[in-house]
Amino acid sequence: MAERITDQTIEYVGILAKLELSDEEKETAKADMEKMLDYIDTLNELDTSGVEPMIHVFPVNNVFREDVVTNGDRREETLANAPQRKEDSFEVPRTIG
Repeated sequence: MAERITDQTIEYVGILAKLELSDEEKETAKADMEKMLDYIDTLNELDTSGVEPMIHVFPVNNVFREDVVTNGDRREETLANAPQRKEDSFEVPRTIG
């Protein structure tokens, strides 16, 4: 089988990933990419004609619910703990000049 991953491809992927690879690392990456492409070729040989396409491995259900307030407005109870208070807010020391 012909070599599908060239040195230029490895250089380009390194630039995209913002990686500086040594010559040894480039050769390792090249071999790894070849193995990945070989595996994809193996998967492409499988007969999937009777398999229904899917987006997720597990079923995905709608998890949205009505937005209902359950704890009410406890503003006064919360502000009772404030060391300093200004109207309906916590008052804190100024941090920027």
